[in-house]
Amino acid sequence: MMRVRRAIARIGWALSPYQLVGRELTSEPGVVLGAPHTSNWDFIAFLGVSWYYRVPLKVLVKKSWMRGPLWALGKALGAVAVDRAHPGQVVDHLVAQAEQGHSFKLVIAPKGTRSPRQYWKSGFYRIALGAGLPVTLAGIDAGRRQVEVGPTIRLTGDVHADMDRIRAFYDRFDGVHPQLRSDPRLREEDS
Repeated sequence: MMRVRRAIARIGWALSPYQLVGRELTSEPGVVLGAPHTSNWDFIAFLGVSWYYRVPLKVLVKKSWMRGPLWALGKALGAVAVDRAHPGQVVDHLVAQAEQGHSFKLVIAPKGTRSPRQYWKSGFYRIALGAGLPVTLAGIDAGRRQVEVGPTIRLTGDVHADMDRIRAFYDRFDGVHPQLRSDPRLREEDS
């Protein structure tokens, strides 16, 4: 199945106006940040990254998208439903899975929405730090027409220093719709 997906991804990237650049996505367990998340096309782009590198990814999606026939499709594509009324439960569940030895590569759109926001959601930070998982930075930029897999970093627990490293990478990415971009900043940085 992964060979078929890889073939589809190769054709998709060849026909896409976007170029896949940067580092190879490795299959080691971890969290992948998909930012700046300004369009639903981001999901298709990261599906293309996953299939191209033959790395199965889990993706956090709104629970409302996981109903009816979309449930089966979502599960097949690695979707993990998030109840926005209780987002902490997902974080706790994923940290517990990682601590029990379940291996996963999780893509998170840290902004949590396609609309501009003052702060990113901190779930990615709590999952990666709590489970001791590395974080791979990946971005989409319409101006350069690129989807880039960037460096993989380890979080230190110093939220300011960690976010400075993350901001340094994402400063040059505007997303598909630049007017919807938000600066990478966690509420915890202002506490």
